[in-house]
Amino acid sequence: MTGTAAEPLKFVNHSIDDFAMQVTYNPATNEGKLVYNLSFVKNEDLEFAIGILKDAYKTGLAASGLVRFLREGEKAGDLKVPAGQTAVCTVCSVTLDGLLIRRGVPVNPIGGGVVEIENRSPIRFTHMILYEHTTIDPLQVLNSQRLTSVTSVMRRGSGKILANIREFHMEAEPLVGEVLDELGNSSFIGILEVGMPNLPLLGVPVSPQFIGIACVGGTNPLAAIKESGRTVRTNAMKGLIDVSEMTEIRDF
Repeated sequence: MTGTAAEPLKFVNHSIDDFAMQVTYNPATNEGKLVYNLSFVKNEDLEFAIGILKDAYKTGLAASGLVRFLREGEKAGDLKVPAGQTAVCTVCSVTLDGLLIRRGVPVNPIGGGVVEIENRSPIRFTHMILYEHTTIDPLQVLNSQRLTSVTSVMRRGSGKILANIREFHMEAEPLVGEVLDELGNSSFIGILEVGMPNLPLLGVPVSPQFIGIACVGGTNPLAAIKESGRTVRTNAMKGLIDVSEMTEIRDF
């Protein structure tokens, strides 16, 4: 029997590696390409969505304040924005993996999950999907299960948000520190917490001689919009976009 061999399944950790290797973003000059998430909202919900995006950025619940809006009929990657809807491009936290790799820091993506927040401090992951065991982005899956309370965190400082975690070897800690310092002067604000060598971070174990680093999920603002009962369709880790095509949400 002859035929074309089926393509092997591609697990999310491999997709992260592929996208991270293509990141060229330079925080110091604000130039280059970064990874983005693509979401669709109804046109009548756009003003509300912009307000949520602004609040999420102000309260540190977005990976970045950079966004791009595409109107109906425009192309967003390989997708055409449907009639009556607006596409929202937001920065994906996988961009950090790319920045670390470009600095010579090997990164091991662990997984994505839901983090409990109390008084604006992260406590622990309450749900986790490992990247190596899924072909669908964990935050996209968890967001569909309505497990978040991002709006509550924005308003009262306590609740549950989407986040992800990766690990790097402890010998690379100085290089990671340099990257995080550079991000301090950029629009990338998504660092949730950095751990200690050999110790779990927010309840998630790391490999021996490794350090965990957790980031705010780039789709948190969209989760907050969904919590309001509005319709949102999200494609996490959709592709790469040049930062010059994006605008600070505070300018809207």
